[in-house]
Amino acid sequence: MEPRLASGVEVSALLRRAETLGGFGMVLHKGDEERGTILIAIVERGRHSAFLERTLRHDGRYSWGRVGPSPEDSLKIANFIAQRRRSDPDQWVIELDIPSAERFIAETSGEG
Repeated sequence: MEPRLASGVEVSALLRRAETLGGFGMVLHKGDEERGTILIAIVERGRHSAFLERTLRHDGRYSWGRVGPSPEDSLKIANFIAQRRRSDPDQWVIELDIPSAERFIAETSGEG
């Protein structure tokens, strides 16, 4: 299994990356500093684009992938976040409002 950054460090890096791209980010729910999972709500101009979550693949490497409901249903989005927090109280939930959200998603998903 490949090593990974502590969750708190990775969240800080993601927030800085959003700022570097001309956007901003915020922590919606703080999780475990070391081992908490991370759920990213990607937003562009206030509109939800997607959720990304870091998962452990079968080959022992970590990658980011899309999860959750479609961007059109705000009630499902709120319910999704609440359900995820109930099932994993150590999970970080962050929101990144960034220009070119689809590009950010593609780059992040491709980084692994």
